[in-house]
Amino acid sequence: MNQASVNEKHKVSPFYVFFLVHSMQVGLGVLNFQRALAKSTGTDGLISILLAGLIVHIFIWIIYKILSIVPGDIISANNHAFGKWVGNFFNLLFIFYFFILGMTIITGYIEVIHIWMFKEVPSWAFSLVFLILIYNINTGGFRTITGITFLTVIASYWLLFVPFYGFKYADFSNLLPFDHTLLEILKGTRSTSLSMIGFEMVLMYYPFIHNAKKSQKYAHGGVLMTTSLMLLLYFVSIVFYSENELIINIWPTLTMTSIIELPFIQRFEYIVVSWWVIVIIVNMVIPLWAASRGFKLLFNVQQKYPLWVMSIIILLINIFVFDADALYILNKVINPYWVSFFVIYLPILLLMVKIKK
Repeated sequence: MNQASVNEKHKVSPFYVFFLVHSMQVGLGVLNFQRALAKSTGTDGLISILLAGLIVHIFIWIIYKILSIVPGDIISANNHAFGKWVGNFFNLLFIFYFFILGMTIITGYIEVIHIWMFKEVPSWAFSLVFLILIYNINTGGFRTITGITFLTVIASYWLLFVPFYGFKYADFSNLLPFDHTLLEILKGTRSTSLSMIGFEMVLMYYPFIHNAKKSQKYAHGGVLMTTSLMLLLYFVSIVFYSENELIINIWPTLTMTSIIELPFIQRFEYIVVSWWVIVIIVNMVIPLWAASRGFKLLFNVQQKYPLWVMSIIILLINIFVFDADALYILNKVINPYWVSFFVIYLPILLLMVKIKK
């Protein structure tokens, strides 16, 4: 596919890439990344976050380098580098990943709702509501998705002030000691990287950006914003909790908000969990858009048909299969393997497209 094949009226300004990248990285991960990081690195987790952010910046550079050589998206880049058959095999892997990522985010947020608010409401009921919303947003086209992304980021930034309430109970002695090995810090970097995925969606929506090469600085800006947010959340967490408390707390960010009491709101965490649907809806929409667009390009079908199929599969999984164990498998087995594949594959793809330039 060539970038020129996307009609100009369907493209968005490079500026919006900041919001597209940042919003995809701020989802379920920021609610609980502190626990895994504390297990690996304790107070040195701040270093792991900085390293993870640096690694993501490197991969943003690699992605833009690939797509500057082969105008289009990951579908055209794979076919250019490896030919039709091998290229389409890798394309199917990417499509499968996009689908799994979207499904994981939907089921993960439903689990948060079950734990914190509505234990008795069946998963399929929430899933059905989200899937109808996702379908309607996706059928509006990429400009609609971008507009909603921009609005959700702007509408949610009041949540940035919530962690500062934790300083009221801070114990800054928790910041010491700095005594973890390089291997432990790198292990923490890996776990943090899992919470920063989502930036790779650029591989699919690159052709929808006006003067796409100029959007790279905004992509880096989005990653920088995410890294700064995670540094803030982790810093507040380690001075609010003891290290042992942080390790055993499954949802540190949400637990921290539960201490906030206002004269007219006693359970402030209900507000945060409810508002988080505004934050996370884009995390659900963009991966399924990317997967359905991949099917459209590979099999020459209308994008709505694979979107229907994926929605039905997700709904059926939430009816018959979904439980906490299934979510654990998705988060702890599939996603880490994908990140490992991604780290190896993209540099190889860059090398191949340079060779065949």
